[in-house]
Amino acid sequence: MSRVTKALPFWLSMALIPIAVFITIQGGWWVLLMPAVTWYLFSIIDSFAGLNEANEDPETPDAQLFWYRLITLIWFPLQFILIFGAIYLVTRDPTLNGWEKFGIFFGLGIVSGTVGINYSHELMHQRSRLERWMADLLLAMVFYSHFRSEHLLVHHRYVGTPRDPVSARYNEGFHRYYPRVLWQCFRSAFRAEAAMQARRGRPWWDARNPFWRYWALQAGFASLALLLGGFEGLLWLLVQAGVAIWQLELVNYVEHYGLTRKHLGDGKYEHVQPRHSWNAAQRASNWLLINLQRHSNHHFKPDRPYPLLQNYSADEAPQLPAGYPVMTMVAMIPPLWRRMMNPRVRAWRRQNYPEIEDWSAYNKAATPMPR
Repeated sequence: MSRVTKALPFWLSMALIPIAVFITIQGGWWVLLMPAVTWYLFSIIDSFAGLNEANEDPETPDAQLFWYRLITLIWFPLQFILIFGAIYLVTRDPTLNGWEKFGIFFGLGIVSGTVGINYSHELMHQRSRLERWMADLLLAMVFYSHFRSEHLLVHHRYVGTPRDPVSARYNEGFHRYYPRVLWQCFRSAFRAEAAMQARRGRPWWDARNPFWRYWALQAGFASLALLLGGFEGLLWLLVQAGVAIWQLELVNYVEHYGLTRKHLGDGKYEHVQPRHSWNAAQRASNWLLINLQRHSNHHFKPDRPYPLLQNYSADEAPQLPAGYPVMTMVAMIPPLWRRMMNPRVRAWRRQNYPEIEDWSAYNKAATPMPR
């Protein structure tokens, strides 16, 4: 099988582009099409497509991954045209009412959250300056630029500990998690970058602090929305961004819920292992999310390109009962989520840490990072 053919399923996200264009032009009840496709249709396809537990050779050279990487590189201009084209058209269309406009940008937020932020996550882990810039541009379009700093400097270092805001605690419902993580992630990202500048003998306000780039890019996108659609255009850009951020944090909530690294004393924790992330091998949603659900291997090898991420068995890493589309919908209903996931967390604890009897210290809310 050729590399092009093997990469083709991961291009499934491209199907969302014509759908988004269609709902922008049509309006009406068609605005419900995007959540119907991304949340429900992919969940249905997963139930029929089954699991993909096969692994590519992790030593595959980069030269053979061109068709996999290309989709993440071309996504930014496509998303840019999609969102700002929609702002231009919608703010000039007198036939659309407010709910239709909201529905259009809700759908676009699903696209920029499910695909755009996910692709930026892949790009920010690469060494190429171009790929990292693409990551920054995608994140700036949803006003969540600090996610790059938080993810690289905080989350990967402190995942599964009280110092990582993103690691959802056992019994912490999403509706409590969400407002907490919005504030704590920004604060921890800012402090991490300020600490980085301090280690290099520079103040936090030094021009090399990436937060200046983050703010400049976000201001640029906000200004463009104002130019194309006035304050209404800016409003719809913010609606799209809000939905995208919500989608991201739903996924973050699912990925590590209740999983903790063992405290070794003196503020130290065991090394990150595959058992510290939830995994899902559902075939279709892994195509859409470019193997994001193989999350244990991502934390074990953060710079490994997505087509080479390895699947783990249930003995090596905990498995979700369904793919992310289903699990993120369940996360919005905390009683159902706890009924589904708490027994799995308790089983994980018995399997991996039978010596720990008191888990109360591992359920604390995230603590601020030191200055």
